[in-house]
Amino acid sequence: MFYNLRVRASAAELMDDFSSGGEELREALRELRLLNRLFVAAAPTLYGVKQLWKAVGKPKRLTITDVGAGSGDVNLRVLQWASMQGVDLAITLVDMTEEACAEARLFFRDEPRVHVIRGDLFVLPEGGADIVTGTQLLHHFAEEELPHVIASMLRGARLGVVVNDIHRHWIAWTAVWLATRIISSNRYIRNDGPLSVAKGFRSQDWKRLKQAAGINQMMYSWRPLFRYTVVIGKPVSNSSGRS
Repeated sequence: MFYNLRVRASAAELMDDFSSGGEELREALRELRLLNRLFVAAAPTLYGVKQLWKAVGKPKRLTITDVGAGSGDVNLRVLQWASMQGVDLAITLVDMTEEACAEARLFFRDEPRVHVIRGDLFVLPEGGADIVTGTQLLHHFAEEELPHVIASMLRGARLGVVVNDIHRHWIAWTAVWLATRIISSNRYIRNDGPLSVAKGFRSQDWKRLKQAAGINQMMYSWRPLFRYTVVIGKPVSNSSGRS
């Protein structure tokens, strides 16, 4: 199916139907890890985390909650960066589905810095982590829902929020459409991959969200490959940082 990419698509992705799943969904999550490597999906998340980390004085301890994490594979790059910087990092992966949590536990089975829980982004504990991240999460929501998503993420963060999501562009759509048909026969991947791009964002979408959510400390930047990093900082109290 071809989409008018001038506006965000409104169709629901198959992964948004929590009444189905099973082994087919787990297979899709494994294949999504391959697509994430192919399209360098981890880099914009790491870029945003580094921006917040630098802004608060490069603390030696850091906690991250990744919501809608899937199997959480993009966090591997963040963990590698933390090791190189000597940062004591702990990451909590949160997802609504047991399939995603099972894949995350398997993927990070030898990584003690990662904890996986099944949960809802709208009930995050207040100030439960320094940074709350969402990678390829926001495009699952309609425009009128996005301020509530951001508000919940901010409520769960002490330092700020990092969003990594897709640039809605015909080149990205074509590349994902081709890639999903080359590497997969899974219906989740073939349907949701191109649809994710059609539900992605352009600069004007972030401007509207910033205004609708009433957020002053929100910055967004285009990142390769056809991604946006959105960084939303919070005022830092004396007890928020780490040293």
